[in-house]
Amino acid sequence: MSRIDFHVHLAPRLTDEGLGATSVSRAEDGKLVLDGHAVGPPPLYDPARLLGWLDTRGLDEAVVSPPPPFFRQGLDPDATVAWVRALNEGTLAAVDGGARLLPLAYLPLDQPEVALAEYERLRGDARWAGVCASAGGGSVSLADDALAPLWQGLDDDARLVLLHPGSSPDARLEAFYLHNLLGNPVETAIAAAQLVFGDVLPRHPRMRVLLVHCGGCVPDLVPRWEQGVVTERPGLKPLTESPTVAVKRLWVDCLVHDPGAVDRGVEVFGADHVVLGSDWPFPMGTKDPESLVAHRGAAFVDAAAVTNAAVLLGR
Repeated sequence: MSRIDFHVHLAPRLTDEGLGATSVSRAEDGKLVLDGHAVGPPPLYDPARLLGWLDTRGLDEAVVSPPPPFFRQGLDPDATVAWVRALNEGTLAAVDGGARLLPLAYLPLDQPEVALAEYERLRGDARWAGVCASAGGGSVSLADDALAPLWQGLDDDARLVLLHPGSSPDARLEAFYLHNLLGNPVETAIAAAQLVFGDVLPRHPRMRVLLVHCGGCVPDLVPRWEQGVVTERPGLKPLTESPTVAVKRLWVDCLVHDPGAVDRGVEVFGADHVVLGSDWPFPMGTKDPESLVAHRGAAFVDAAAVTNAAVLLGR
């Protein structure tokens, strides 16, 4: 069975027509320029380098998604429709039908109607391994009723849904790279909290939600969430499942940079809900995702890389 990395990024391969239609340009070095900013690093544009990296790590497959700069939340609806279609078609072009690269289609959760329409457009296409979307950032609350039809469709299809933190709207995080160092784990926790307190997870048990970065802040927050429910804090509604139980429906990758943090993630989410994640090719990732869980023993490494991975993909 395949050893799989679930947290790998590639830039879409956009046609000239796609560039013109979506107000995106290309820099002289080949990088795409999104809203005035060139997006890198260079390996992001080179699927062959990704395949070579998989070989060096003894990995068979990678689940591929566009990185957050490509989410481009906040465009008007017509521009979002054009961009998301170009992005998804460009992702398919980037993996080029390669059997080892498993693409995720991006859904814009800042515009639920557009997200649903895009999912309806591609849901029958077997080339997609699942979908991805922005956790937090500019997305509407994941408990918003406007997303109910999308969650139902994803549940009906038993889809993998990877939630990657979007750009934090908090201007205080501009300094010290805090938009990433602090904003990313917080945005993931916001998304998870909305799924838990909105009772979304038990109502859609076939949908498999994957949080990157080992769930961000979630493992350390679940006891506080539990206390909020027990003491009936204002604004909380009756839940089908307590936060401690509901979060065990979530999946996480192992990208958390510390063995103790991995262990806490295993305790909160369950050993059978942890998979490998590298964040290739970004510097905040890891060059060896299996090393992050090696302290738990060879059997755990194999489960995360192979057995859990197969279940998460619905194989």
